[in-house]
Amino acid sequence: MGLIVEIRSRARHIVGPVLGICAVAYFAYHAVQGDRGLLAWINLKQRVATARADLDEIAAQRKILEHRVSLLYPESLDPDLLDERARLMLNYGHATDIIIFPKTAKSAPQDPKGAFRPHP
Repeated sequence: MGLIVEIRSRARHIVGPVLGICAVAYFAYHAVQGDRGLLAWINLKQRVATARADLDEIAAQRKILEHRVSLLYPESLDPDLLDERARLMLNYGHATDIIIFPKTAKSAPQDPKGAFRPHP
């Protein structure tokens, strides 16, 4: 009987610190692994960096396209670009042009004969 009393008296002194350690461990685990923890924050920073790199790349492409479109305005028409676009859209080519068809290009507009029409 003395052993049980001894265990109960010692357990009273141990329960508080054990519960405190469990609470600290719980919060520490969720501070690292939780939805808003350290690892989630690092992952979010990497995703933001990737998104910004994509944004920079798309912004550069947009700037190039805006410049090409501005060259087609009637106020500042570039004859070379107009010729290039007209040949592409009308499927024309000069007799001296060398045309190379890639093997994977299936969407290239062609004549039923399989050749570009010469420019008149």
